[in-house]
Amino acid sequence: MTPTRTAARPESPPGLIFDVKRFALHDGPGIRTTVFLKGCPLHCLWCQNPEGIAPRRELLTRSSRCTRCYSCVAVCPRKAVVKGPNGGPVQLDRSKCDLCGKCIEACAYEALAVAGREATVDSLVAEVERDRLFYEQSRGGATLSGGEPLNQPDFAAALLSALRARGFHTVLDTSGLAPWTVLDRVAAEADLVLYDLKLMDDARHKEFAGASNRLILENFCRLAALGRPLHVRIPLVAGVNDDDANIRTTIDFLRPLPAVRRIDLLAYHKGGQEKYRTLGQENCFRIFAPPSVERMEALRRAFAAAGFAVTIGG
Repeated sequence: MTPTRTAARPESPPGLIFDVKRFALHDGPGIRTTVFLKGCPLHCLWCQNPEGIAPRRELLTRSSRCTRCYSCVAVCPRKAVVKGPNGGPVQLDRSKCDLCGKCIEACAYEALAVAGREATVDSLVAEVERDRLFYEQSRGGATLSGGEPLNQPDFAAALLSALRARGFHTVLDTSGLAPWTVLDRVAAEADLVLYDLKLMDDARHKEFAGASNRLILENFCRLAALGRPLHVRIPLVAGVNDDDANIRTTIDFLRPLPAVRRIDLLAYHKGGQEKYRTLGQENCFRIFAPPSVERMEALRRAFAAAGFAVTIGG
């Protein structure tokens, strides 16, 4: 556990989060509580957490839970919720919805829900505190993920600082797409940074992730030069970034940086597809394929041969 710090901290405004996952096993060492912050500057076509992209609250519609009772339709003051064609599940006109929540209150089956809620630093520290025993036994702690935590830098820094002050091991999971001053300030409050690298070619990064990778790579080099604990996470998508050229370029980029010795290879999966549907954004998601087991092992060997400790996850 990180040594407890007792310095007073200034009050922080609430943050906007969309989930808190307890007993997480893949977001840093040991058993962890992962807090997912809303808002992300990237728009990866395979994103597994699309409800974390927009920096605002959003209404979700879960058609599979709709019983066609249409109680939500009756209470919607803006007529944003309507009956589906031919007695089908309810549909939503998002241009009319003001997120008043009346439809959610009327639905007994949770077919409607809001992604995004305000949370204070103190309330989240209290949530993490519930599982202190598990962290102590597993050398775990708390992780900030998203979305992109750097989109809410003041809140992210304040939350990490408060958690460390209570003796919790802290992890920042980031794409690094933010001004250096922001990344440096927030990362300074983390005991470990998980840094996502998706594609080395700038044009392909723009095509598949929606933004240039130049600042991401510049920030990564600056962070690595500080010698802080840093693990690289690479989400691998067949036909997008699992090719030999991208892997060789990635290895050549990382090998000269002595602070980087751990690589986590993450196989793509289709988990985000249904989430896009609940947001009414089916057209924003592209179905890809995960690399085969054999390909993942070949990539593991390539990074291991370059001197990195490598794990494979999904």
